[in-house]
Amino acid sequence: MKPARKNWQQQTGTKREWRMDALRSFFLVFAAIIVLKLFLIQVVHHENYAALASGQHEIFKKLYPERGRVFVRDGADLVPVITNQQLAFLYADPRYIKDAKATAEQIARILTLDDARKAQLESKFSDQKDPYEPIQRGIPKETLDKIVALKLPGIFFTMESVRLYPEKNLGGQILGFLGSDADGQQKGRYGIEGYFQKELAGTQGFLKSDRDIAGNIIAIADHSLTPAQNGSDFVLTLDRVIQFKACSLVAAAVKKHGADSGSIVVVDPKTGHILAMCGAPDFDPNQFNKVEDSTVYNNPTIFGSYEPGSIFKPITMAAAIDVGAVTATTTFEDTGESMVDGWPKPIKNAENKKYGLVDMTTVLEESINTGMIFSMRKMGGDVFTDAVKKFGFGKKTGVELNTESVGDISSMEKKSEIYRATASFGQGISVTPLQVVMAYAALANGGVLKKPMIVDEIRYPDGTVEKRTPQDVTQVVSPKTARTLGAMLVSVVEHGHGKRAGVPGYYIAGKTGTAQVASANGGYALNNTVGSFAGFGPVEDPRFAMIVRIDNPRDVVWAESTAAPLFGDMAKFLLQYFKVPPTRE
Repeated sequence: MKPARKNWQQQTGTKREWRMDALRSFFLVFAAIIVLKLFLIQVVHHENYAALASGQHEIFKKLYPERGRVFVRDGADLVPVITNQQLAFLYADPRYIKDAKATAEQIARILTLDDARKAQLESKFSDQKDPYEPIQRGIPKETLDKIVALKLPGIFFTMESVRLYPEKNLGGQILGFLGSDADGQQKGRYGIEGYFQKELAGTQGFLKSDRDIAGNIIAIADHSLTPAQNGSDFVLTLDRVIQFKACSLVAAAVKKHGADSGSIVVVDPKTGHILAMCGAPDFDPNQFNKVEDSTVYNNPTIFGSYEPGSIFKPITMAAAIDVGAVTATTTFEDTGESMVDGWPKPIKNAENKKYGLVDMTTVLEESINTGMIFSMRKMGGDVFTDAVKKFGFGKKTGVELNTESVGDISSMEKKSEIYRATASFGQGISVTPLQVVMAYAALANGGVLKKPMIVDEIRYPDGTVEKRTPQDVTQVVSPKTARTLGAMLVSVVEHGHGKRAGVPGYYIAGKTGTAQVASANGGYALNNTVGSFAGFGPVEDPRFAMIVRIDNPRDVVWAESTAAPLFGDMAKFLLQYFKVPPTRE
């Protein structure tokens, strides 16, 4: 029996050793898991857990992205026109406030609050059961430092990122603003802020964590923190100096003529870059909620379509010349009126003038309506309609700004001749100032229509930069036709109604237009006109194309006295700014 007992003891010992080995292995694996977990916490996911440990403010910074900034160029420098600044949000925990009256008085003095607001704070600070009361947002550092220096019990602050538009009077309608939607979320509205809302906003982060019964994060539980991705920065094509000058001049012109509004666009005809774009009246995006009329948010150069009047005549003439229907020297006998199908009365020239035998250059110089009908008939109504579409009218230009209008040229599709006859001199259709200036820029650019560009670069959070390249839309007319129109429009400035748009020492091409405003009851409103001037220069090597529009001036009627002088002042500034030497005495 002894051998059997010994065998049993050996088996028992073996089982004990196996259990001890298993237990040791378990603790070794457990320790390894703990070490691995600590390694993941302290090394791999250190930033995530550091954010969790440092409180809600750090979590906020990890989860919520910084909105992208927007810049314009000033020579070789980039100047921010939309940026972010850290401002303080001041709040109170009345449970820790010992003297509500004294605390309210000291804060009211630094924040320059009135007596009613001071009394309100004192009332809030007096509730010893209230754990939280907001005081004021948007407090700059200088003011915050004064409050912090007082070391007031129960008064706390946190820093918030606030949208800032540092360049006042530089085109709020281009920039847009940041406002709250129905859910209280901050979103871009109008302009660049609205059009590029997604790109500027970035991507919000995500936090997944286990919480205890009180809702607190369990520190040793599993966490997953996906950091936010900041928004992209944008560099616009705007030139800060040109933009400031353009905005100043159009605002002054509106004031001088007692006009309802005004607008101006300056583009580089070779690239399609928008160098300046302004409307007056404008608004300050920092105080967008203080405007009296919300329609001021709309950019008038792309939103406000209107009947262009005589500035449309060069488009008609270019189309006729390009198909060989007329030349600059083609003549016709003007009797002062013209009968057209679909209208019982003759169409007449402005002020019922008669010019007799004139050529096409004179038709533009004197802005003869009947001469434009003659040109339209020579090329044919369908050819004319197709040419207008080719120039980009009746559709969006594709500019990357909110609220762009397409205008309306649908009447030109109707069979009756009256619609194309009136369209030939800019009535019965509607266009936007940007559409017009891009059409003139095509004439300045050898007949090549460019897509208007407002964004030059996009700088992504990962450091990559997307450089936008100019885009050709189409060849609207031949280079020869474009040169011919340029020469004819120089003659308009030299000898026609555009003299005040000229610049001594340079050949400037352009055309005036005084358009009536359509009435809601049909026909046209009395004593309400829109004066425009569109053109480019210098004609031999154009550096700019520009349109100016003045709405409902009260002191004068004709564009030669409102829009043309403004165009001339801006053209003179541009030629000096670009250092273009004079080409004539």
